Amino acid sequence: MDKKEALVVFQDKKIRRIWHNEEWYFSIIDVVEVLTESTIPRRYWADLKARLKEEGFELYDKIVQLKLMSSDSKYYETDCANTKTLFRLIQSIPSPKAEPFKLWLAQVGYERIQEIENPELAQDRVKKYYEMKGYPKDWIDKRLRGIAIRQDLTDEWKNRGVEKENDFAILTNEITKATFNKTVQEYKQFKSLNKNNQNLRDHMTDWELILTMIGEKATADITISKDSEGFEECKESAIEGGTIAKNTKQELEQKIGKPITSKENYLHLAEKKKQIENKGK
Repeated sequence: MDKKEALVVFQDKKIRRIWHNEEWYFSIIDVVEVLTESTIPRRYWADLKARLKEEGFELYDKIVQLKLMSSDSKYYETDCANTKTLFRLIQSIPSPKAEPFKLWLAQVGYERIQEIENPELAQDRVKKYYEMKGYPKDWIDKRLRGIAIRQDLTDEWKNRGVEKENDFAILTNEITKATFNKTVQEYKQFKSLNKNNQNLRDHMTDWELILTMIGEKATADITISKDSEGFEECKESAIEGGTIAKNTKQELEQKIGKPITSKENYLHLAEKKKQIENKGK
């Protein structure tokens, strides 16, 4: 998860946020949808914005438009607000979820401040997230290591002139294609995952995670060794890094006599969690 941009979850509802001007900014549409459960949150927000303006609440110097990823995986300008402004907006939305949402919002902001001062706290939080979902401990350890390797690689790309979000996705696809002979989306289909709502890496087996780490670590080291600059040179290094992981995969498959890629996923964990929650009601 990019430390500058992430999804957070309130009562199983995803809320987009982005780190801007040294603080979190949240998608207002997402917050409105969570609090109102409206099927047309954009219309609700448009009406609320007009009413607040009539009441004298100066929105335009407090709400900013920032590019957030939409359900089609593209980035669009989206109305966003920081924690302070959201507290004011929440007061204008009649909802039984308002008070628990305020507590959640305050905690989310506090956690980010702590994580800046001590980055290990962020890793601990992610670990607890996977533990709550029921993932095996040894799998969690690999997933966390993979997140660290991924972060190092994306930082390297940024330092070498890769700026567009779509370019990061393309480079990642090149590594995945070279390693597994599948794009990220093809791999999701292979594992019966929803392409927009489910993270492929959260449904990889141990060996799939390990090979992903090999491909990305090799890519980072090759990028540094070749002093790759710009998108095209980084793309060449990504293919070379993925190829190293592919060679490892093929050699291992020959030794064990079966394919490493698997249709196995962890969707059953979400279903199991729902069943436990329903029993508790």
